[in-house]
Parts: sequence; C-alpha cells; structure tokens
Amino acid sequence: MTQQRTGVTKFKDNPVTLLGPDVGVGAQAPEFRVVDNGLQPVTLADSAGKIRLIAVVPSLDTPVCDAMTRTFNQDAALLPDNVVVYTISLDLPFAQKRWCGNAGIEKVQTLSDYQDRSFGLNYGLLIDELKLLARAVFVIDADGKITYREIVHEVTAEPDYNAAMEAVKQLV
Repeated sequence: MTQQRTGVTKFKDNPVTLLGPDVGVGAQAPEFRVVDNGLQPVTLADSAGKIRLIAVVPSLDTPVCDAMTRTFNQDAALLPDNVVVYTISLDLPFAQKRWCGNAGIEKVQTLSDYQDRSFGLNYGLLIDELKLLARAVFVIDADGKITYREIVHEVTAEPDYNAAMEAVKQLV
C-alpha cells in the first residue's frame, strides 16, 4: 500500500494528501522513469555524476508554474555543464514542448511523469485529491544524495529560488 501523508502542503488553503514516502535531505535520491518531450524515457541514472536541480510543478500552463520554470531557466544559464535542471510535471510531453517553444525555454529540460507517476510516487509528491504533483524543489549531488528539498507549503505559491540556487552553488 502506498504511504499517505497529510499536513505537508495545501492547495488553495485546503489540506491535501501526498502519496509516497517522505524523502528528505541526506537520503539517496530514489530512481524514477519519466519521458522527455520526444516520449523518450529519462531516469535519474541518466544524469549520474552530475548535480541535478529538479523543479516539480503541477502544470506549466498555470502562472506560478510558468514563472517558476522561467526563473530556473534564467538561473540555469549561469550554471556550469555539470549541472542539469529538470522541471517535472504531469503535463503531456506535447504540451510541455509547445509551452517551452512559446516561452523560449532552452536550459531547463521539461519531463513528464504522466505514464506511471513514478517520480511523484517515489518522491512523495503525488497529490491524491488532484492527481497532480505538489510544488517542490530538490537538489541532488553527483553521488545521488539529496542535499536540498523544499516542498512548498501552499501549492499555489513560489519556492525559495535563492535557497535552491545556493544549494546548487555549494556543490559546484
């Protein structure tokens, strides 16, 4: 049975239930399988040896998710090649590709968890009531250890961009 957690985050001030484990700082990052905009599988192992910033959003077609992805895209342009930046949502890859083209996103790779929700379930971020991902940011070091995590307490709010980028810079 999948673990259920309450009291972690809210959606429009209403408490929601997250499905999956509480994966925190110091833990080995769980594996996942998502797909890129060309429907090709992407796993955590594909970026082994690199620093990863993973931004998790409910849907790119909302103002806060749009702003979050644009902000991390600008920040990613200043990072060295040993850092990869992913934005993961449950949006279909076709919608992600269209959105990236319209927004001029070139440094963030958008990935979709729509097929089996392995990212959402393995990282404890699938909102049971909405079947969307909770807003969060993870930084994973080159050895696969989580060094930073923020699960935003209100899904409609933005994360602490500065803290996430500082966590990445400490690893570079």
